[in-house]
Amino acid sequence: MKLKTWRKLSVVAALAVLAAGCESFTGSSSHYANSLFAYLYPNKAGHVDQPTMPVLSLPLRVGVTFVPPARSGDRRFQYDGDDEALTEDVKMQLLKQVSSQFKSCPLVSSIDLIPSAYLTPGGGFENLDQIRALYGVDVMVLLSYDQVQFNDKGLLTLSYWTIVGAYVVQGEKNDTRTMLDAAVYDLASRQLLFRAPGFGNVKGSSTPVNLSEQLRHDSERGFDQAATNLTANLTVALTDFRQRVKDSPNQYKIVDKPGYTGAGAFGGLELAGVCGLGICLLWTRRQRAH
Repeated sequence: MKLKTWRKLSVVAALAVLAAGCESFTGSSSHYANSLFAYLYPNKAGHVDQPTMPVLSLPLRVGVTFVPPARSGDRRFQYDGDDEALTEDVKMQLLKQVSSQFKSCPLVSSIDLIPSAYLTPGGGFENLDQIRALYGVDVMVLLSYDQVQFNDKGLLTLSYWTIVGAYVVQGEKNDTRTMLDAAVYDLASRQLLFRAPGFGNVKGSSTPVNLSEQLRHDSERGFDQAATNLTANLTVALTDFRQRVKDSPNQYKIVDKPGYTGAGAFGGLELAGVCGLGICLLWTRRQRAH
């Protein structure tokens, strides 16, 4: 009887050691994300936007906000610790950083930072129509994110599905991979005007004692890197969008609001060119006069 008991205890101990060894080898990961697709199309497994010409009333009033997490019970978009990676204060800081790019755009008259509490999980365009009526915005910038932290041997894969495609990014040991995405929608036509991604990659290491603290620090650094990268990509996307508006009158209909003369359509380069041309003409006249 004692021998059987000893054998049982030995088996239990061996299994415990094996389990501990497997846990040490595989490590752990955390995944924080929200989903643009789950917010805009909560009840549709697949969606195709109908071709509609956006009518842009210049100058534009732009709203910037974070997409809320998926509704509870939606298994398609469930992640570990949904929406816990960012506090509301950090979200507002990121909103300010992104909105700064639109302030320099001559097509934009004002920017509204909209708290994510005003958005309903899975609210879709109906929810955006409410925001449009409340704030009077014409265009909405919807920010979404996906962050994965992996702190042991193996490979990490960050995959994020958006309206127009998917990002798949490979990671390594002690990686924090972060993706921020800005999708700019015309609310009246419900059409995607343009979008820009931002990526962050933080490689770190820590002892088990300070692992939680280090992961929080790496998470903040990852969002900061992604926001900086997003800002740079958003500048390029805005420039390309302005050019497309000028070059593609069959894709966008431009309407000036009362009192808007369209003078703001000139960017920095165009304005500099006009000023330079005026100076040259003035200098030529003076030379002829002498």
